[in-house]
Amino acid sequence: METIKVRKKYQITLPTAVREAAGVYEGDFLTAEVREDRTIVLRPGRLVDADEAFYYTPEWQAAEREADEDIQAGRVSEPMSVEETIAELHRLVAEADTESAQN
Repeated sequence: METIKVRKKYQITLPTAVREAAGVYEGDFLTAEVREDRTIVLRPGRLVDADEAFYYTPEWQAAEREADEDIQAGRVSEPMSVEETIAELHRLVAEADTESAQN
C-alpha cells in the first residue's frame, strides 16, 4: 500500500513500485472508477484507433474464440489461391442450393 499526495491542480504522482507493478509507463492512459464507498480504482487503459475498434466488439471477440477453437481442433484447410477460394465458395453455394431444393 502506498500513500499518494494530491498536489496543486489535483495532480498525483504514482510511486515507482506502483507504476512497475501495474506496468504503467509515461504516456500511458489510466481509467478511473469511483466506487460507492468512494474508493478510487485506477486501471491501465488503452486507446484504440477508430479503425481498429471493431476488433474489440463482443461479436468479433466471439468469432476470434471460435476461430481459435477450430484451429486447436484441427478444423483448418491448406491455404488456397484466390481462384481456388472463389471456386470453393461457388461449390459451397451450389451445395447449399441443392440441399435447400431437396427440403
